[in-house]
Amino acid sequence: MFARRSFTRLLSAAVVATPSAVRAAEDYPARPIRLIVPWPAGGGVDTFGRVIQAALGAQLGQTVIIDNIGGGSGRIGTQTASRAAADGYTLLLANDTFAATEALPITGAAPLRSAFVPVTLAISGPQGLFTHPKSGFKSVDEFAAAARARPGQLNVGVPGIGSSQHLTSELLLKAAGDLKVTHVPYRGGGPLIQDLLAGNVDAATVTFAAGAQQVSAGQLVGLAVTTAERQASFPNVPTIAETIAPGFVQPTWMGFFAPRGTPVEALRRVHAATTGALKDPAVIARLQDLGFSPVGLDGADFGRLFDGTVKTFADIAAERQIAAGE
Repeated sequence: MFARRSFTRLLSAAVVATPSAVRAAEDYPARPIRLIVPWPAGGGVDTFGRVIQAALGAQLGQTVIIDNIGGGSGRIGTQTASRAAADGYTLLLANDTFAATEALPITGAAPLRSAFVPVTLAISGPQGLFTHPKSGFKSVDEFAAAARARPGQLNVGVPGIGSSQHLTSELLLKAAGDLKVTHVPYRGGGPLIQDLLAGNVDAATVTFAAGAQQVSAGQLVGLAVTTAERQASFPNVPTIAETIAPGFVQPTWMGFFAPRGTPVEALRRVHAATTGALKDPAVIARLQDLGFSPVGLDGADFGRLFDGTVKTFADIAAERQIAAGE
């Protein structure tokens, strides 16, 4: 589990404020908070946002309004958040695909990481490899055997080329003996799960929470997860590490960001509110059902994790010759 440290290093970035700015910070938040989720409704990030929304609002004493802005493997919503006023009233809830898009920059586009301050790493959990019952794959070993027998012929859906799920899939395929599949991009986990349910792709790599409900209902088959251990709520779904790729571990994560320049007091308030919401018993129970683990890592350590994830994804993207927008 990630270490927890104080938020004081983030506070050291404080600048001398005007009296009106000080009063505004003391009154924060005085109106509803806009939480941008850079994915369509129904995916893993949106699912987590809905789980924590009410508890976060209670912690802040204000309504939290989720604004789904999908497209571009999360880039469009992230860009929208980067242009928002740095006043604490617009936050970004992003997953490790934010790190993936930084690892695969679009030619001529400025990096987005510098436009944000990491506030709280909220949760970690597995990516999942799913299939539909009619595919005939009853185990991840059968899936791997088919990929070896028919290189490039299996279609594996991912929430966007260059997304964290896509790059995690590439890491997984490499670790399993350099398997070859054809990745099919979608605008988010929600649309991907719907197409998988219809049998339009052979399998999907997506945040496990996006397909957890369908696995429980028997509509999808959970072939494997990318965490070191099986999920308590899904003990029959094995890990990649215990099956086709010993030692493979590549969890996903989600966290809160604020536009750079957001007042320090607002950042501190948001961090306290997010970590407080993660302690809510109802939130904890729902996260466990989805296979997520609350973390609550502070902004400084979250930033270091972010940078390490960027390097991991950049390395596999370079090796596989993957470019943004392919």
